[in-house]
Formats: sequence, C-alpha cells, structure tokens
Amino acid sequence: MQSGFYNATGGMVTQFSRLEMISNNLANLNTNGFKRDDVVIGDYLRLYQTHKHELPIEGHTREAAKFLNRSLDRVPIISEHYTDKSIGNIVQTENTLDFALQESNAYFSILTPEGVRYTRDGNFSLNSDGVLVNKSGFSVLSRGGITSEGIIRIPQGQNIESDKNGNLYMRNNADEIVPIGTLDVVGFENPRYLKKVGDNLYEYPQDRLNEKENLSRAIVLQGFLEKSNVNAVREMTALIETNRLVDMYQKVMRSHMDDLNTEAITKLSARA
Repeated sequence: MQSGFYNATGGMVTQFSRLEMISNNLANLNTNGFKRDDVVIGDYLRLYQTHKHELPIEGHTREAAKFLNRSLDRVPIISEHYTDKSIGNIVQTENTLDFALQESNAYFSILTPEGVRYTRDGNFSLNSDGVLVNKSGFSVLSRGGITSEGIIRIPQGQNIESDKNGNLYMRNNADEIVPIGTLDVVGFENPRYLKKVGDNLYEYPQDRLNEKENLSRAIVLQGFLEKSNVNAVREMTALIETNRLVDMYQKVMRSHMDDLNTEAITKLSARA
C-alpha cells in the first residue's frame, strides 16, 4: 500500500476545507460584527495522544493501541475549528438605531422562531409595528422591557436615546425623558461554546444557559457599528497559500498514480 498517496489525499481534503472557510471569511468582509473562523491542522495521532484515556474501549490505551497505523495516522486533518472573537473596527454612523459593544464577550439577545439567539451586529431598525428588529426582522430583546414579550416597541416618529449601559429612552411632547427598556446585552462564562447558526447569529447550549450573565456595564455605543474583524490581506495570503498546497498535493498524487504505479508494474512484470 502506498501510504504517501493517502497522506496526500488527506492533505488535499484538509486544504479544501480550509479553502471553504477562508472563502466564507472573505465573503463576510463587510458584514457587521462578523467574526472570522480559523482551524488548527494536526493529525489523528495527535488527537489519539490527547484523548487516548477517554476512548470507550476496555483497557483503554493497551487495547486501543492495536488500532494505530503509524503511516495513516500521520495524515493531515483539521483537528480543531475556532472563531476569532476579537473586536472589529468600530465606526460612527450617527444612526440612532445602530449600536456597538465595546467588549468582546458581549452580545445582543435576539428572539427568533427557534428561540433566543445572540449577535454582535447592532444594525437595528423598526418594523411596521414599531418593534426594534435586526436585519432578518427578528425582535431585539429588552431586559425588563415595556412589553410582556420583552420586545422593544417605539411609537412612530419617535427617536430613541441610549446611555452606555443600554438603557433606552424617548422624549414625550413635553420634552420629558420616558424610559422604554434596556437592551438585553449578555456575556458567557465559556464563549467558546457559542455556535454560528446563520444570519450572523450565535446559539449557546441550552444546558449551559446558567453560564449566561446579564451585562450592565458601560459598553454600549449608540450611533456606532462594529465592523467585521476579517483582515483582507491576511485572508488573501492564506488563500494563495492554500491554493499552492492543493496544487502540491495534486502533483504528489499524480506521481503516485502515474510514475510510481507504472514503475512498480514494470518491475513486477519483469520479474515474472
């Protein structure tokens, strides 16, 4: 068996997956609050050494060792996906319905048909009913809002004001400040468990919601938006590198299929 062929195949598949991830990062270069994804490339042997004592096999390491193949276990694989949650550039828009968060572990709560989800994208608007919604039309949740559903409803023609704690106000005809709720901004004890679910939203495991914390610190900026933290130069460099690796693995596979196989067949037939 030509183990090098399998190594090259595994390496190519890994780079295809990385290429897809980089393409998604670049596609979201201008998506508000988007966080870039990245991967750690390792091999099965590394995973085995890390988790060998957790294998569901009687005798654990001794019994599991018989499944090791020193050639195939060095095939490159993606051993870990992760999201870079660093804060993107914060730009001023002067739109009173735009909000940005000044901490990396802070998220707006959004009510979706699948339940509560979380986002860094504070580009909100009002729907036809005067409810504050995100780009997908989902309601922005209020902590102790003025409606029983916890949503934020603003009378037509009224502008809202916000302090840095996310408390929202409007002014009545007498120019008096009227509170209308507080943006439900939350953080998580283990933000690595946040999972992207599309529409620039995250989901947190239901069995870990006790780790959620309501944030009341001065981290909300009204009239600002956080941009994507994707660096175009870095992603383009990674894209070129990945394409070159795919080309290299392809040449290795071609050498195994054409040159080495032909040589092996010729030598075997000559001996016969």
